[in-house]
Amino acid sequence: MAAAGVRAETGAGTAAPSRPDVAAVEVVAPNFKRRLSGVTSTIVQLVPLQARTLGVATLGPGLPDGLPKLGWLDVPRLWRRPARRPVRIWHARRNVEMIAGIVLRDVLRMPLRLLFTSAAQRDHKPLTKWLIRRMDAVVATSRRSGSFLEVPHRVVMHGIDLDRFTPPADRDAAFAASGLPGRHAVGCFGRVREQKGTDLFVDAMIALLPHFPDWTAIVSGRATAEHAGFAAGLEEKVRKAGLAERILFLGEVDDIRPWYGRVSLYVAPSRNEGFGLTPLEAMASGTPVVASDAGAYAELVVPGETGAVVPAGDGMALREAIRLYMADPAMARRHGEAGLAHVRAAFPLQREADALAAVYEAIWARGGGA
Repeated sequence: MAAAGVRAETGAGTAAPSRPDVAAVEVVAPNFKRRLSGVTSTIVQLVPLQARTLGVATLGPGLPDGLPKLGWLDVPRLWRRPARRPVRIWHARRNVEMIAGIVLRDVLRMPLRLLFTSAAQRDHKPLTKWLIRRMDAVVATSRRSGSFLEVPHRVVMHGIDLDRFTPPADRDAAFAASGLPGRHAVGCFGRVREQKGTDLFVDAMIALLPHFPDWTAIVSGRATAEHAGFAAGLEEKVRKAGLAERILFLGEVDDIRPWYGRVSLYVAPSRNEGFGLTPLEAMASGTPVVASDAGAYAELVVPGETGAVVPAGDGMALREAIRLYMADPAMARRHGEAGLAHVRAAFPLQREADALAAVYEAIWARGGGA
């Protein structure tokens, strides 16, 4: 999934864009960022599921074909109320989308109610606070993100598509098919940058791999131009350590899903994060997770059962947590199985869709009033 910082595999194939009847659209999910992000991934996964029971459509660039999409020329038609509801819901997930919703509702007087989903794990800037106060409803993606909100809200945690992220039928065979050296691999997937803690992972691997000859480390993800020097520095550090054949930089791959099944341990070492979907993707693939306590990671991983959680930015704690799994592959397998059961019970995507539907219904229950 895109949250892993790799090229998105959306499952939409090459299907033509779906242009819905605007009168039937009850919820608009704007996406005003062309570049792939975790927010984009959320929309890509949720909207097809929501569309089974709701009149929902996206608006904006950067989304795959196959999703129900409104065009910019459809926007004036939002002045007309939807056929089955008193108002439409504009479900924003970014500041720019909140601003657009306020303009449409308060300046152009369209019959909209505004919902914002907040994933930020920090005190909001004054502009963001001002925008949030003007929403009709607010959702937080975790208890931690909700703790930074100054308005009433509901917590709706992200889920994972359990049809797309699944464990391999034979993990040993999946590893063998990868062509990697050794018998086990540990992976870190995501944009390569300091915020994501890629350097903490690389440093841990440089320290640990000489003691564990059966293990290989994988880094997968894109380094933007801004972070190209950071990425190049990591690769140079690996070369100087003599580990270039055991710490592999795959770059951006077309589909990350098979790699979750090839590694015996997944590491999410972010220094700061919004929500962070990769631990759910890993556990849904039957892989245990060592994560920092950034984002919602501490609310996803069950320490001692499905993985481990360490303080964000603490390289020594991260290294020790990883070492325990490298020293005991059988424990890694047990915790991977427990992680799969945990995700299936607590984080199916349908649960997120149902919780959001309840928020929508509460807004609609207020009718056309604010």
